[in-house]
Amino acid sequence: MPRGSKEKYSPAQKKKAEHIEAGYEHKGVPKKKAEAIAWATVNKQSGGGEKSGSGKTTSSTKKAKAREDSAHNAVKTKHAKASSDSLESHTKAELLEQARSHNISGRSTMNKQELILALRKPK
Repeated sequence: MPRGSKEKYSPAQKKKAEHIEAGYEHKGVPKKKAEAIAWATVNKQSGGGEKSGSGKTTSSTKKAKAREDSAHNAVKTKHAKASSDSLESHTKAELLEQARSHNISGRSTMNKQELILALRKPK
């Protein structure tokens, strides 16, 4: 479990952390790591638990920016996963056509898996 007591977090923050943790566990991330990621995300977005004193709060501008950054990262991850999965769903002929358009040498002797690896390689 991540360090520190979670007593000072609001019910909404706790619920958000549980939701994020469940999502990562569903993706196959180990429980401890999923929990750590969830609380780190909550801390980044809301500035941590309820704090008092001068200079202890996160400005609303920083919170909004953190939420925006998290959303952009989620979209990038989703698109990266979708693009990597999409090559497997193509036929070998379709992959050969893509390899031809990318001018990949040796494509005619490649099997489907080799074509996928060649198409994923950065240029």
